[in-house]
Amino acid sequence: MKVVIQRVSNASVSVNNKLEGAIGRGLLLFLAVTDGDSADDVSWLAEKIVNLRIFSDAEGKMNLSLVQTAGELLVVSQFTLYAQTKKGNRPSFTGSAKPETAVPLYEAFIKNLRTIQPGKVACGIFGATMQVQLTNDGPVTIIIDTKIKE
Repeated sequence: MKVVIQRVSNASVSVNNKLEGAIGRGLLLFLAVTDGDSADDVSWLAEKIVNLRIFSDAEGKMNLSLVQTAGELLVVSQFTLYAQTKKGNRPSFTGSAKPETAVPLYEAFIKNLRTIQPGKVACGIFGATMQVQLTNDGPVTIIIDTKIKE
């Protein structure tokens, strides 16, 4: 699994001009699933995200986690994170898992977050064309790949 994490003041996702999910202060997660991802990746990634110390403490240092700040989460599926651009100018997305593999893991990830995160967890619609609005806070952007685990 691969995720792009954006620390936000607020964010929302709409489909066909209908608001599907919105959050205040917290994290916007763009999530992609690849073949070979598992329930272990779901658990590891969810725990890692909610415990990342990327929110400022009273001294202005990034020292607090989402759990400690009661922040909110917005999860948006984004298969394009596995784009392969080595050959030609048209990206290949063969690195992304097919929906029959990706959907159960995407849903398990959201369920896991809702279990371990005390704040709101909103989401988009898997596979839909979505419009995402956000106000970056910082900006702070972090990329995590469960295959690398750096």
